[in-house]
Amino acid sequence: MPDSKFRVVINGSITDVWNEITRTDAPIAAFFNSRMDVGRLAPGSRLAMRTPDGKYTGIVGEILEFDPPNRFAHTFRFTSYDDPECRVAYDLEEVVGGVQFTLTISDLPEGTKTAKQMVQGGSMIVKTLKHVIETGKPAFGTRILFGVFKVLAITTPKKCLSEHWPVDDPNERRRR
Repeated sequence: MPDSKFRVVINGSITDVWNEITRTDAPIAAFFNSRMDVGRLAPGSRLAMRTPDGKYTGIVGEILEFDPPNRFAHTFRFTSYDDPECRVAYDLEEVVGGVQFTLTISDLPEGTKTAKQMVQGGSMIVKTLKHVIETGKPAFGTRILFGVFKVLAITTPKKCLSEHWPVDDPNERRRR
Protein backbone atom coordinates (compact mmCIF):
# COMPACT_ATOMS: atom_id res chain seq x y z
CA MET A 1 0.00 0.00 0.00
CA PRO A 2 1.42 3.44 -0.85
CA ASP A 3 2.37 5.84 1.92
CA SER A 4 -0.45 7.95 3.35
CA LYS A 5 0.46 11.57 4.08
CA PHE A 6 -1.48 14.08 6.12
CA ARG A 7 -0.22 17.66 6.17
CA VAL A 8 -1.26 20.90 7.86
CA VAL A 9 0.27 24.30 8.56
CA ILE A 10 -0.03 25.17 12.24
CA ASN A 11 0.12 28.76 13.46
CA GLY A 12 2.59 28.14 16.28
CA SER A 13 6.23 27.56 17.01
CA ILE A 14 8.13 24.44 16.01
CA THR A 15 9.09 24.00 19.67
CA ASP A 16 5.45 24.01 20.81
CA VAL A 17 4.45 21.47 18.15
CA TRP A 18 7.46 19.25 18.92
CA ASN A 19 6.82 19.37 22.67
CA GLU A 20 3.17 18.44 22.16
CA ILE A 21 3.83 15.36 20.00
CA THR A 22 6.64 14.09 22.23
CA ARG A 23 5.16 14.81 25.66
CA THR A 24 5.22 12.01 28.19
CA ASP A 25 3.85 13.87 31.22
CA ALA A 26 0.21 14.16 30.11
CA PRO A 27 -2.19 12.82 27.47
CA ILE A 28 -1.57 13.99 23.90
CA ALA A 29 -4.88 15.23 22.56
CA ALA A 30 -3.84 14.80 18.92
CA PHE A 31 -3.07 11.14 19.59
CA PHE A 32 -6.62 10.39 20.73
CA ASN A 33 -5.86 11.57 24.25
CA SER A 34 -3.34 8.78 24.80
CA ARG A 35 -0.37 9.17 27.11
CA MET A 36 3.00 8.19 25.68
CA ASP A 37 4.97 5.86 27.93
CA VAL A 38 8.63 5.34 27.05
CA GLY A 39 11.78 4.36 28.85
CA ARG A 40 13.50 7.22 26.99
CA LEU A 41 12.90 9.16 23.80
CA ALA A 42 15.68 7.66 21.68
CA PRO A 43 16.02 5.24 18.76
CA GLY A 44 15.66 1.64 19.90
CA SER A 45 13.40 2.47 22.84
CA ARG A 46 9.99 0.89 23.07
CA LEU A 47 6.94 3.09 23.40
CA ALA A 48 3.32 2.55 24.32
CA MET A 49 0.31 4.80 23.94
CA ARG A 50 -1.89 4.29 26.99
CA THR A 51 -5.23 5.51 28.26
CA PRO A 52 -4.90 8.63 30.43
CA ASP A 53 -5.20 6.47 33.58
CA GLY A 54 -2.54 4.07 32.23
CA LYS A 55 -4.79 1.01 32.58
CA TYR A 56 -4.95 0.10 28.89
CA THR A 57 -2.45 0.24 26.04
CA GLY A 58 -3.77 0.86 22.56
CA ILE A 59 -0.54 1.12 20.58
CA VAL A 60 3.00 -0.20 20.90
CA GLY A 61 6.10 0.41 18.84
CA GLU A 62 9.80 1.12 18.75
CA ILE A 63 11.35 4.53 18.19
CA LEU A 64 13.21 4.57 14.87
CA GLU A 65 14.24 8.24 14.65
CA PHE A 66 14.32 11.07 17.16
CA ASP A 67 15.69 14.31 15.71
CA PRO A 68 14.38 17.29 17.74
CA PRO A 69 12.57 19.38 16.62
CA ASN A 70 12.26 18.08 13.07
CA ARG A 71 11.48 14.36 12.94
CA PHE A 72 10.06 11.65 15.16
CA ALA A 73 9.41 8.18 13.70
CA HIS A 74 8.41 4.86 15.21
CA THR A 75 6.83 1.54 14.40
CA PHE A 76 3.15 1.25 15.22
CA ARG A 77 0.89 -1.66 16.09
CA PHE A 78 -2.58 -1.69 17.64
CA THR A 79 -2.61 -4.03 20.64
CA SER A 80 -6.20 -5.06 19.91
CA TYR A 81 -5.39 -6.39 16.42
CA ASP A 82 -3.04 -9.12 15.27
CA ASP A 83 -2.08 -7.08 12.18
CA PRO A 84 1.56 -6.48 11.21
CA GLU A 85 3.13 -3.24 12.35
CA CYS A 86 3.47 -0.16 10.18
CA ARG A 87 5.62 2.95 10.50
CA VAL A 88 4.64 6.50 11.32
CA ALA A 89 6.77 9.60 10.96
CA TYR A 90 6.08 13.13 12.12
CA ASP A 91 8.00 15.81 10.23
CA LEU A 92 8.06 19.46 11.29
CA GLU A 93 9.30 22.31 9.13
CA GLU A 94 9.20 26.02 9.85
CA VAL A 95 7.32 27.84 7.09
CA VAL A 96 5.77 31.26 6.61
CA GLY A 97 2.76 31.29 8.92
CA GLY A 98 4.04 28.68 11.37
CA VAL A 99 4.98 25.03 11.16
CA GLN A 100 4.23 22.55 8.43
CA PHE A 101 3.40 19.28 10.17
CA THR A 102 3.39 16.11 8.08
CA LEU A 103 2.24 12.71 9.32
CA THR A 104 3.41 9.89 7.03
CA ILE A 105 2.15 6.35 7.45
CA SER A 106 4.14 3.69 5.59
CA ASP A 107 4.27 -0.10 5.36
CA LEU A 108 0.55 -0.14 6.10
CA PRO A 109 -0.75 -3.72 5.85
CA GLU A 110 -3.36 -3.44 3.06
CA GLY A 111 -6.88 -4.65 3.73
CA THR A 112 -6.42 -4.80 7.52
CA LYS A 113 -8.29 -3.19 10.39
CA THR A 114 -5.08 -1.27 11.06
CA ALA A 115 -5.11 0.23 7.56
CA LYS A 116 -8.72 1.34 7.90
CA GLN A 117 -8.15 2.91 11.34
CA MET A 118 -4.91 4.63 10.35
CA VAL A 119 -6.31 6.22 7.20
CA GLN A 120 -9.36 7.47 9.12
CA GLY A 121 -7.31 8.63 12.10
CA GLY A 122 -4.61 10.50 10.19
CA SER A 123 -6.75 13.50 9.31
CA MET A 124 -8.11 13.72 12.86
CA ILE A 125 -4.57 13.73 14.25
CA VAL A 126 -3.44 16.70 12.15
CA LYS A 127 -6.68 18.64 12.70
CA THR A 128 -6.57 18.07 16.46
CA LEU A 129 -2.89 18.99 16.73
CA LYS A 130 -3.54 22.23 14.84
CA HIS A 131 -6.48 23.09 17.10
CA VAL A 132 -4.55 22.30 20.31
CA ILE A 133 -1.53 24.41 19.33
CA GLU A 134 -3.60 27.32 18.03
CA THR A 135 -6.29 27.44 20.75
CA GLY A 136 -4.83 25.54 23.72
CA LYS A 137 -7.39 22.72 23.62
CA PRO A 138 -9.06 20.23 21.28
CA ALA A 139 -12.26 21.19 19.48
CA PHE A 140 -15.49 20.68 21.44
CA GLY A 141 -16.52 17.64 19.37
CA THR A 142 -13.13 16.04 19.99
CA ARG A 143 -13.48 16.60 23.74
CA ILE A 144 -16.89 14.89 23.60
CA LEU A 145 -15.27 11.97 21.76
CA PHE A 146 -12.66 11.67 24.54
CA GLY A 147 -15.50 11.44 27.05
CA VAL A 148 -17.05 8.62 25.02
CA PHE A 149 -13.68 6.83 24.95
CA LYS A 150 -13.52 7.05 28.75
CA VAL A 151 -17.01 5.57 29.16
CA LEU A 152 -16.28 2.78 26.66
CA ALA A 153 -12.95 1.85 28.29
CA ILE A 154 -14.68 -0.96 30.19
CA THR A 155 -15.27 -2.71 26.84
CA THR A 156 -11.53 -2.77 26.03
CA PRO A 157 -10.22 -6.33 25.54
CA LYS A 158 -8.19 -7.73 28.44
CA LYS A 159 -5.25 -8.32 26.09
CA CYS A 160 -4.88 -4.51 25.98
CA LEU A 161 -4.23 -4.19 29.71
CA SER A 162 -0.98 -2.28 30.16
CA GLU A 163 0.52 -5.02 32.32
CA HIS A 164 0.85 -7.04 29.08
CA TRP A 165 2.74 -4.24 27.27
CA PRO A 166 5.79 -3.08 29.27
CA VAL A 167 8.10 -0.54 27.68
CA ASP A 168 11.15 -0.99 29.83
CA ASP A 169 13.31 -3.81 31.11
CA PRO A 170 10.96 -6.24 32.90
CA ASN A 171 13.41 -6.34 35.82
CA GLU A 172 13.08 -2.59 36.36
CA ARG A 173 10.16 -0.97 38.10
CA ARG A 174 7.57 0.18 35.54
CA ARG A 175 6.74 3.87 35.28
CA ARG A 176 3.16 4.85 36.04
